[in-house]
Amino acid sequence: MADPKNVAEHIVERLGAWGARRFYGYPGDGIGGVIAALRTAPGTEFIQVRHEETAGFAACADVKYGGSELGCCAVTSGPGAVHALNGLYDAKLDHQPVVALLGHTASTALGGGYYQEIDLTNLFKDVAGDFCEQLVEPSQVRHLVDRACRTALAHRTVTALVLPSDLLEREAVPEPPAEHGYYRTSAVPSTPVGAADPRGIAQAADVLNAGEKVAILAGAGAHGATDALTAVADRLGAGAAKALLGKTVLDDALPWVTGPIGLLGSTASWHLMRECDTLLIVGSNMPYTEFYPAPGQARAVQIDVDGARCGLRYETEVNLVGDARATLEALLPQLDERADGTWREHIGKWTRRWESYSEKRVDADTSGLNPELVVRELSRRLPGDVMVAADCGTATSWYARDLEMRPGMLGSLSGTLLSMGGGLPYALAAKFAHPERPVVALVGDGAMQMNGVNELITVAKYWREWADPRFTVLVLANDDLSYVTWETRAMLGDKPYPEAQHLPEVPYARWAELLGLSGHELADADQAGPVWDAALHADRPAVVDARVDPAVPLVPPHVTVSQALNTARSQVKGDPDALRIIADGVRETIGAKARSVLSAPLD
Repeated sequence: MADPKNVAEHIVERLGAWGARRFYGYPGDGIGGVIAALRTAPGTEFIQVRHEETAGFAACADVKYGGSELGCCAVTSGPGAVHALNGLYDAKLDHQPVVALLGHTASTALGGGYYQEIDLTNLFKDVAGDFCEQLVEPSQVRHLVDRACRTALAHRTVTALVLPSDLLEREAVPEPPAEHGYYRTSAVPSTPVGAADPRGIAQAADVLNAGEKVAILAGAGAHGATDALTAVADRLGAGAAKALLGKTVLDDALPWVTGPIGLLGSTASWHLMRECDTLLIVGSNMPYTEFYPAPGQARAVQIDVDGARCGLRYETEVNLVGDARATLEALLPQLDERADGTWREHIGKWTRRWESYSEKRVDADTSGLNPELVVRELSRRLPGDVMVAADCGTATSWYARDLEMRPGMLGSLSGTLLSMGGGLPYALAAKFAHPERPVVALVGDGAMQMNGVNELITVAKYWREWADPRFTVLVLANDDLSYVTWETRAMLGDKPYPEAQHLPEVPYARWAELLGLSGHELADADQAGPVWDAALHADRPAVVDARVDPAVPLVPPHVTVSQALNTARSQVKGDPDALRIIADGVRETIGAKARSVLSAPLD
């Protein structure tokens, strides 16, 4: 007769009933019972990362890349739980279902000021505000796990279970009695949300049919709805811009797709929003108000699975609460076919002009290697089934603007939290989710020095287990926090502060080689193609250490007068690169008006 299960084994088994199979974490005595249970549980996998922050990021990204319906991380008490918070906030803000298993001080010692004793339920009540509970008795396991999983999936958020270490060793109570004060809950997931209310769909159709110049903003909520969204766009003769997390929703090569929107967006998306008379928002809450149509300019319809997120960014006339694909499919038959193609002709001109300008930026004279050239050379060589992860910083900009994503590719990043250090954790999660597919990560040297250099050790630990060993990391190394430098110029009107923003030089390619990986140094433009060919076809994970120019300007799609003036002021204060940035921004966006402003004397 088999030994009875303990509480930790019961937790893992019940999570398995909800489809949880992959757990990211780092061991410690507070969570040791769960780690031991994972070792013997059939069909489960524990991924040992280098830091608990990575565990949180990876649990989130595993869901984003389609590896799991429910992400899981397991971290130890005290500092382990604290470390995981940043990655878990990434999941919360990007609405990804993740259950966090938090080791805790033994229940017998709670309240006594024990080592690593932290009030975890209070600490996690924001990031896991929908459900955060501490286990106090073995018979709770079934309903606590069920509620944690159901809440995470239904609300697309983070939930947390605080698990005192001594209770994990107690004998499980898998079948609570049918008595007062006990629960016998279900592990059957709830049915998904369907299409929006038919009356609302009819109202939305009236608004969209009345418009002559329809724009679409597609975000993360439009994933899985590509065909329906394309059909609606074609029926309306609409153009479409994409929020960062919606980059792979629509093919970048389509002439009516204007590409990214926002501070890292394209001028084509800027013109699309400035000229439209009707706006359809699908699964997006892109927060920059200034990149939407002007107030009162456009009638607007929004589709979102969560009604609480409708009408928050623009004054919408109809809000449809429902699954994006089902709602778009229900909307399509009620939309009128557009015979006049004039609007799309305008959109096509904007996208072609943006592409021409982007190519010119790649060929521009720079004092060092142009990072946009490096990313565009990569873009031309991306495998058709690639999964791309981008970190926060200028790497995000080049990912948004210069990497052309085609159907079948996957890509993601820390979209709302915009946390540095997420690139390598995301890439790892993508690879564990689909070990048969190639991965490419775009990481700045600031983020690489946070998590990247350490998580390359995780790559070295596991890569031989992957069906396809291709795992390529681009490090955009310029020894500078260049996005912060740009913000200092454009937002503060000050010159960069070297003591705060300059970074130590690190030999990333040689570090990769020391770990048994493939390392490639890139400093000359004419070597970009050959280096990418070698790295993308290496028989093991590869790191491309690209020594790029830190002063290549990050030009917004619409440079405001204040941004231009602030950048000019930074030049007056001794910033030698500011004039080049001003000229580039003026040439593309504000033209003669800005030039006249910049010619005026500065205060």
